Formats: sequence, structure tokens, C-alpha cells
Amino acid sequence: MTEPRFLIVRLSAIGDVIQALPLACALRDHFPRAYIAWAVEGRAGSLLEGHSAINELIPLQRGWLKSPRGVWRLWRHLRSRRFDVALEAQGLLKAAILARLSGARRRIGFGKPWGRELTPWLNTEVVDTGEVHIIERNLRLLHPLGIASPAVRFDLPEHEADRRAAGFMLQAIRLGGPFALINPGAGWPSKLWPTARYAAVAEYLANKWDLPALVVWAGPAERRLAEEIAAAAPGHVRLAPETTLGQLAALARRARLFIGSDTGPLHLAAATGTPCVGLYGPWPAKRHGPFGPRHVCVQKAFFEGPTRRRRHAPKTYMEAIQIDDVCRACEVILCRRRLLPPRVA
Repeated sequence: MTEPRFLIVRLSAIGDVIQALPLACALRDHFPRAYIAWAVEGRAGSLLEGHSAINELIPLQRGWLKSPRGVWRLWRHLRSRRFDVALEAQGLLKAAILARLSGARRRIGFGKPWGRELTPWLNTEVVDTGEVHIIERNLRLLHPLGIASPAVRFDLPEHEADRRAAGFMLQAIRLGGPFALINPGAGWPSKLWPTARYAAVAEYLANKWDLPALVVWAGPAERRLAEEIAAAAPGHVRLAPETTLGQLAALARRARLFIGSDTGPLHLAAATGTPCVGLYGPWPAKRHGPFGPRHVCVQKAFFEGPTRRRRHAPKTYMEAIQIDDVCRACEVILCRRRLLPPRVA
């Protein structure tokens, strides 16, 4: 294959798009002169802008499949790119339809159970993967292209405007030294950990490690959670202003560690190289936790059942995680980092 043309289809969500980034990096390593495009929905696309492995972003509005005129325009655009291979890494019908619209003769996707709905019949090649972690599962899509066991890299770009904004934020809240980053929010209520427990962990980090916590949030609901943590641990917690995803990534790069549940900001922080403590309830951490040995996941049990039922799983799965469990996980990371040279922001 000479200068092949690839389309990656991973439309959402933020954490899943981040965990598909090693696909693009591995393609670029193996096919240095290839044309690589990525179709993505919503805010997650901002994280891919300027990525060294991606030639073109194809941004889509949510609900694009319901607009015949929009589908027609998308079809014309995709066909003009003359894709050879579409990698359908979503495992959902709308993603497989988009791959089919691209005109790529080879459309590689997942077999069951990860290839859901009609995707195994719409894709021309299906990969049956026994890999446990979602990143390893994604990379399995490259086996039909002769790429086996590639290095896992994210190469998440950092833009100068985001770097400057992060510096101004830290200066404004008088946070000049090392700090921990806490994100109490989550896309599902079943993934939330009690704010009082986050506050207790923040007090532990301040008292034991002289490490203040910066609490980040997005939207009114998460802001209320962040304010509860700050109110419960006065003097130990700073409240961040609302950030974009790029600004959050820039803050994560400067943090000593990140603490949060299974949500986009956790995977964003992991992609920047920041050690993370992931708190897991409904989903198994071994499948969806931050990838690699520098991170620590805390999980006491996980919910067995389909995604819709996991979304409404009882709070007991997260509440089984105790304050001491998280403090010990932080200690593992911080003791390990004492042996390493300081990071340069």
C-alpha cells in the first residue's frame, strides 16, 4: 500500500476519543506518509486539533445522521478524500454507517461483543479481540494492516494559548508550587464519589505531603460539587475557574497527580502523562482505567450489566471506596515520584 488514506471513526465520548488516540499514533509510525483523517462529534474534536498524526479533522454535530442534507454533504466530502481504509473504533451503527459513506473498500471494525447493533455486517473486516483494556482492544484493529503490538502513545498537543491560560489561572489563585488536581464530576451519577471524602483526601495531601488541591469543574452541577469540597477543606483547596478541555490538559501537565472517577478529565490527565488515581464503580477498572503502570485505580466492586443499567447503578459501588483507600493510592504515586526528577511544566 503506497501512501494509503485512512479514516478513523471514533465519534465520542471525550474519554473514549482520548483512548483511541494511540490508533492514530501507531498508524503514523507505520505509514509515515499516509493521509489520516478522523471523524469526531462535539467537544472531543478540540483535543485533536493540531495533532501531529492527523491530517484532517472531520467535525460533526450531534444528530448529523438525522439531516438528509447534512448526510449528503458529508458523503460528498468523504468521497472526495478517496479513503482506502476506515477504522471503525466505535462499535455503533452510526459509526459503521459513516465508515460505509466514506467509500473505503476496507472497513475494519470489532466483532461481537464490542461490535454492537449491525456493525459486524456493515464493516468488511471484523476483529475478534480478547484484549481486556479498551486501548489494547482499539489497537487490535490494526492487525489486519500488519501492525502488531505498537507502542501506546497519545502525543496530545498543547497549544500556546492554553499553556498561557493555565499559567494565568495558577497565578490568579496564588498557586505557585506543586499541587494535586481533583475532578469530582462525572457523566453519570453512579460514578460520583462523595464530596466530603474528596475534601478529606485534600486535607491528607496538604497535611502529609504539603500538597494543596486544585478542584476543576465544568458546568453548574460540577461547580456545586467543587464548592462543597472547597468549603469542607478551607485552606487546603483552591477552586479553579471553568476551563476548556485544552486548558484542563495544560493544568494537568503541571499537576503532581490527578484524582477523579471514570470520566473524560481522568483520561485527559493520563494522556498528558500525569499520574492518576482513578476511582471506579460501575465499570471495571481493568477495562477502562487509565492505561499504564504509573496510574493507580481504586475499585471494590463493579456492576454487572448493560450500559443503561450501569448508568443507574446504586451509589454503593462508589461509596464502597473509603477515604483511606484513596489516600494510600496517592501515597503510592507520591512515594514513587520522590525517586524521579521534577517535571518541567
